[in-house]
Amino acid sequence: MIPISDDNSDRTRTPFVNYILIAVNIFVFIMYQKFGTDLNFTYSYAAVPAEILTGHDIVTSSVLVTDPLTGQQVEIPGLGVTAIPVWLTLITSMFMHGGFAHLGGNMLYLWIFGDNLEDRLGHVRYFLFYLLCGIIASLTHVFSDYLFGENHLIPSLGASGAISGVMGGYLLLFPTRRVTVFLIFFFIPVPAFIVLGSWILLQVANGTGYLGGSEASGIAYAAHIGGFIAGLLLIKKFQPEDAKISLKRRYNRY
Repeated sequence: MIPISDDNSDRTRTPFVNYILIAVNIFVFIMYQKFGTDLNFTYSYAAVPAEILTGHDIVTSSVLVTDPLTGQQVEIPGLGVTAIPVWLTLITSMFMHGGFAHLGGNMLYLWIFGDNLEDRLGHVRYFLFYLLCGIIASLTHVFSDYLFGENHLIPSLGASGAISGVMGGYLLLFPTRRVTVFLIFFFIPVPAFIVLGSWILLQVANGTGYLGGSEASGIAYAAHIGGFIAGLLLIKKFQPEDAKISLKRRYNRY
């Protein structure tokens, strides 16, 4: 079930913050990551659990890894020098991606769900909400990685944690909003709570065996879950008072 679009008929603001976030992610992937080929940049500015836990930059040598299928040896670059305080990689990692599919999937979800949230919260509140959810998601991954004894030197990156927070907030504010999904060659409108509820249940189910992060699965499920929960818990704090009153009046009429 892949979401394609949602109902924007009641949107009153132009979601330029959401547009900027999408543009920055694409710009970083093209100009700085060189379409994912500049691993030195990627490894330097991704979030490394060991660096976050210690507060110190870690530089490692490249290693040769043998592909079990082809038998070919591939050189994996080591961790590079981070020219900023390592804690800031919790933010820089949110704007980098591992490949076209990773970038495209994340931007699709941000495009669909971010504009409605920005319309409800306002531009500044939405931006702060997005960043905070992303940071909490990354920290959830870091501490889950430590708790489950994974390799603390594997970098993590991507906007998934922040977008998970957006999806959590969307679920709470727009549970019955119609979302058009692509399902078995058909485009079907379904309520948001089904789309987003199914998504988070899938993250929990898949993450049960991989809560440490990406070493075994390649996906930091803990970051997705942590970001989603952060969105659920924080969205009411970021919602303006006038929007809360308007929403309460709307419910009172039904």
